[in-house]
Parts: sequence; C-alpha cells; structure tokens
Amino acid sequence: MLNVNGLTLHYGQSQILNGIDLEAHTGQVTCIMGTNGVGKTSLLKAISGTHPRSGGAMSLDGEDLGRLPAHQLAHKGIGYVPQGRMIFPLLTVEENMQTAFACLPKSEHFIPDEIYELFPILKDFLHRRGGDLSGGQQQQLAIARAMLTKPKLLLLDEPTEGIQPNIIQQIGRVIEYLRDKGDMAIILVEQYFEFAYGLADRFYVMRRGSVTASGTKSDLTKEELMAEVSV
Repeated sequence: MLNVNGLTLHYGQSQILNGIDLEAHTGQVTCIMGTNGVGKTSLLKAISGTHPRSGGAMSLDGEDLGRLPAHQLAHKGIGYVPQGRMIFPLLTVEENMQTAFACLPKSEHFIPDEIYELFPILKDFLHRRGGDLSGGQQQQLAIARAMLTKPKLLLLDEPTEGIQPNIIQQIGRVIEYLRDKGDMAIILVEQYFEFAYGLADRFYVMRRGSVTASGTKSDLTKEELMAEVSV
C-alpha cells in the first residue's frame, strides 16, 4: 500500500502540486482523473522519483521512502510506465525487457512465460528493434518491462493514448489480471473515462495541482465523477 501525505512539487519557481494526500491499496486500481495540465503526470513523476518532490512524505507498505532517486525507488518496488512509453528504440524487444533485470537478483534474470502469455506479440518480435514497433506494441513492451521488476506499486500514465481499440482492450485485461493477483497496488492516470471507470476501485480528481474529490465507486456516482472531471 502506498501512502502519500502533503506532497508538493515545483518546476523552477512554479508550484505544480499543492499538498497531495493519496492512498493506493494493494489489489486495487486507483485512478487519477482530471483535464489536461492539472498535474496528473507530475504526480506520477514525483511518486516514481523521476522528478524530485519539493515536500511531503511517501511510504510503501509502511516503509518511509524518504527522498530516494528513481533507480532506488524501482528497487523498493515502484514500477513506472511513463506517458510516451520511453522504450529504447535501438534495443531489441528482448533487450528492452532485460533492462528490468537491474532491479532483480541474478537468479531472476529471465523473462517468465507469464509475460508472453499476456503479450504474445512480444515473443514473436523478440529480435525486432523497439523503434520499429507500433505504438500499441511499444505500450505492451513498456508494461511488460515494468512488470518484470516485480513491483509492489505499478504506475501507468495514459496507457491508452494513441492506441488502437483492440490493444486498449488487451491492456484493460492485463490491468484487471494484475489487480486480481492481489500482490500490487496500481495507480492509473487515464483520460479515456469509460476505460478508467471500468477498471478503477478508487478515484482521485485533480484540478490545478490539488485533489478536489476522492472516493470509491460507492462514494461517487458515475455522473458525479464525470461532472468533476469535465468542469
């Protein structure tokens, strides 16, 4: 379980996040919603350590994470699939996945069958360069790479962006599968409302760098949530 308390973040002199409080429970999908530019991606960057937060505290499964950089947070169990996927275009699919081994003991430096069962295309394209894949295939690769680190917390930033409908459905099934395994918390940033609503157990709505509404599906009706997100 992730606990975030009073998180703030600045880009230079501009304050982007204003005292964010958030919980993400193991075995659940926590969805961060809001229009463009409200700070959703910045929040994931702060949690993942790819942009240092200015203030506030974070703990994962009760362990205070202090101000660790991104690579150390990855070792602590935070997996991150950034917006734009950020795969290595000149590395093969196999080599891209092997970059996750940096977070694992040597005895676990292999790609389990589970990855190929969830993403069969990756097995077919093992020796194809990442830059030669379609957007949907790159997204599958990025999620697989994050899964290989065996995260306790998986951060997904706009996984459906620019993706064809059949791949969106597949990604939705993978997120459901990972949630139902019950060994990780998942935070999903997503603009595609129906996709997000169908997967999420808990919602946080952001506006201008602050959380303006939060709750479970029993706390917020679909209509209330849609009104919050669209304003």
